[in-house]
Amino acid sequence: MNSPDFSSPAYKRSRAAYIGQSTFDYFVTLLVSDAFLAKLLTSLGVSDSLAGIIASFVSLVFVFQILSIFLVKGRVGAKTLSIVFEGVSQLCFASLYLIPFLNVSKEIRHALVILAILFAYIAKYLVFSILFKWGNSFVDPKTRGSFSAKREIISLVSGIVFTLVISRTFDSFEASGNLNGGFLFISIVILASNLLGIVCMLMMKKGVEEEPREEKRSFRDLMRNTVGNEHFRRLLLLSVIWDSARYFLVGFLGVYKTKELVMSVFLVQIVNMVANGFRVVFSVPFGKYSDKHSFAKGLELGMMLASLAFLICVFTTPKTWYLIILYTIIYNVSVAGTNQNSFNITYSYVRSEYIVQAMAIKNCVGGICGFVAALIGGRILSAVQANGNKVIGISMYGQQLLSLIAFLLAVVAVLYMHFSILRRERERNKIHEED
Repeated sequence: MNSPDFSSPAYKRSRAAYIGQSTFDYFVTLLVSDAFLAKLLTSLGVSDSLAGIIASFVSLVFVFQILSIFLVKGRVGAKTLSIVFEGVSQLCFASLYLIPFLNVSKEIRHALVILAILFAYIAKYLVFSILFKWGNSFVDPKTRGSFSAKREIISLVSGIVFTLVISRTFDSFEASGNLNGGFLFISIVILASNLLGIVCMLMMKKGVEEEPREEKRSFRDLMRNTVGNEHFRRLLLLSVIWDSARYFLVGFLGVYKTKELVMSVFLVQIVNMVANGFRVVFSVPFGKYSDKHSFAKGLELGMMLASLAFLICVFTTPKTWYLIILYTIIYNVSVAGTNQNSFNITYSYVRSEYIVQAMAIKNCVGGICGFVAALIGGRILSAVQANGNKVIGISMYGQQLLSLIAFLLAVVAVLYMHFSILRRERERNKIHEED
């Protein structure tokens, strides 16, 4: 098989188109999360607890990522699969903001919101790993780290300008008493982003020459090299603790910002823009830190920063609403560490031929636990609100209690990483040095 010519015009065009597709996909992600989604759910009469659970659906649909293993073995190419499923996903997201126009009962609207988000994320994550592998097949393996950083920075910087314009326009619709007009505007923007993303994928080459078909492995062999691997089991437990911590809180903050903290969509997006700016600045240093020390050390640092962010959120109330700015900045910087390393760390403990299966298992188990945490968090939030925002006689918003629980779980994750995974890693490195 001929070696790919990464300097050819076709490969350069494909890399540029992949960056474009990632950017337009990121635009849609911004429009179906945080303040935008919170405004939609609030207008439909969705309770704070249910809104947080709905915002956490992304953790549940990681279960469907396992099915991508069967898709990739089929006859349909990565390009066709990516275009079809990404297109369906974005259409489902666009339909979300058309639900307020339907003349149906509140219960049916709530059901439609849940179904639209579920189907959107299912379609998206069925081809997530396929699209990732296809897009990165045009990148020289020696430069994939820097290419990923470049792709993320372009998306983040473009997203800053994008959210500034969109949130300002949306707020003008709301200020004029035409909230539904704002929702229609967002739906149109999602459709436009979807179309541009499809154009980018059409510009990309089909998948490079297929790799030799892997020999068929038994289920027993697969389990022995993933779940049967002690090091992978430690990563699996870490994923359970960490995903439970962040999904206990993050999904419930969108409504908290626009409701209790009385922040406008524009202000929320300004804060997000500033936070993303900090994330851009720290992305490369985080990558260098991880390269110098280890993916585990980089992940540990990211989780420590997230723990600090959760602690700050414990003290965030309408009187101290400005603390949400500090929370958002620190949490976004932490994501620069957790996102880069939560995937890469698997390569350190699982043989390369089992990476896809190991990642699918880890995301599936972590996602289920994260969604269960969101369900429990929703029940706790409802109970606190029903009790007049008091906990054992102390005045406290439900989101403050969820922040405290998330902080404690995150601390457990950091301690487990330090004393279980990192200690074993140091012992293993010491043995290799002696040999």
